[in-house]
Amino acid sequence: MEKTTVLIIEDEAKLLKTLSDYLTMNQYHVIQASNGLDGIQQFTAHSAEISIILLDIMLPFADGFEVLKQIRMRSNVPVILLTAKEDVEDQLKGFSYGADDYIVKPYTLSIVKVHIEAVLKRLGHGQDCLYAGDIRIESKAQKVFIKNKFIETTPKEFELLQMFIKHQGTVLTRDNILDDIWGYQYVGDIRTVDTLVKQLRKKLGDTSYIRTVYGVGYCFEVKGNEKKV
Repeated sequence: MEKTTVLIIEDEAKLLKTLSDYLTMNQYHVIQASNGLDGIQQFTAHSAEISIILLDIMLPFADGFEVLKQIRMRSNVPVILLTAKEDVEDQLKGFSYGADDYIVKPYTLSIVKVHIEAVLKRLGHGQDCLYAGDIRIESKAQKVFIKNKFIETTPKEFELLQMFIKHQGTVLTRDNILDDIWGYQYVGDIRTVDTLVKQLRKKLGDTSYIRTVYGVGYCFEVKGNEKKV
């Protein structure tokens, strides 16, 4: 079974290590970031595998609110805010920016784990989810959701979308796609790829992030100004 990946963005070194060690011991895969800019960079580099984010508000270089805003410009991945602030206004601000939960310091490690499990369960996110902008796919169930609305796809359409999300920002040639989706032994025409992309674009509608790279293939990119709900 694949482990749930947690990105922890926390500038207190001791707390970052303690949280990481505890979650690792409880079968989570942990990615660490010690400031806001590093958090954004780590999320960008690992967005396809991250299931949930623990985000401190008081961070150097870019505070938690700015980090959350940047994350919400490209993903609906669950985010739990960690902060010493008990001000209701800060909590409301966090939720208005798209936070899914809020934990006030000091807290016990077991409480953090319970919150993670509760958020993932409540939002229907599992260990096999991939995210891209307004799109969420559940690999094991082979389901696609746009803005939390289920979209019916064929097995090949699902495989193609999953491939695109796993290779965000990478130009994939038609041969790459043909070999990955149909297998190396497939003797059909590469125009089959164009037909499948056309079908997928139609189903994704305004949420299609598939860009044609003329003469080469396709590139899946989530634009920074996409609106989230």
